[in-house]
Amino acid sequence: MPRSQSTAATPSPALLQLDNQVCFALYSASLAMTKFYKPLLDGIGLTYPQYVVMLSLWERDGVTVSELGERLFLDSGTLTPLLKRLEASGHLSRLRDAQDERRVRISLTAQGRALRQQAERIPNCVLERTQCTLPELTALTAQLTALRERLGHPPGTPD
Repeated sequence: MPRSQSTAATPSPALLQLDNQVCFALYSASLAMTKFYKPLLDGIGLTYPQYVVMLSLWERDGVTVSELGERLFLDSGTLTPLLKRLEASGHLSRLRDAQDERRVRISLTAQGRALRQQAERIPNCVLERTQCTLPELTALTAQLTALRERLGHPPGTPD
């Protein structure tokens, strides 16, 4: 009869413990942040992906689909359905570029521009909920942006 195998797991080295993984900290924080945003965004009729599209357009209106995709790190297969829903809800319009019909320009409608005023309360809600100061959140955002840039451009690779 074969010897029974022990079912007790050997402890993981600290390097492999879940709570020590930066990927898990980012993933779980992202889930928590998205869950926090949901009721705020429901109140203005947007999903989180639609919100980031609108944030980008409030910052710079009249961009092409490809420019918006680069800014948001989204491919056209993900971005196009988002834009179609935002267009159907009256927040933006998509029109072929007059100089180059291969390009589609995205422009906010009056309704889309007006939505910005409703969204302006959201950052204060984030400050309150996170119990962070504005300088703390600014520093955290800068650290995460730098991390994203380093991950996107490992040392020794061309830009």
